[in-house]
Amino acid sequence: MRGPHLFSNVAPMLHMMWGHHGGHGLPFFGGGLMLGMMLFWLVLFLIVAYFVYLDANKHGMNGLLWGILVLIPVAGILFLILYIVIRETGGQKVLPGEKGPMDILKERYARGEITSEQFDRMSEDLKK
Repeated sequence: MRGPHLFSNVAPMLHMMWGHHGGHGLPFFGGGLMLGMMLFWLVLFLIVAYFVYLDANKHGMNGLLWGILVLIPVAGILFLILYIVIRETGGQKVLPGEKGPMDILKERYARGEITSEQFDRMSEDLKK
């Protein structure tokens, strides 16, 4: 049995970010406020990174390196969001050496605990 998820509220959060909960229909207002704030901070970080790049080059330093270092927190946040979405949409994976649900079902059928009709129905349920 799976325990409670740390990120179980991702779907409502994404629903709210994309503005599908009865916002005003205007960009960056109502439901789109969260998305608007995210875009604002992304653009702000890009502008700051560009000015750091220019300033570092002006002072004889590696502008590309310093610009990238300024953008690392933004990349980390974006990858965190991507991880949360992928983690929630992916099914539960069976680790190597661990019995999966289908293996357990086959064992129960082999021991005679369930009939062939029950096995067929349960295996179809597991495939969904």
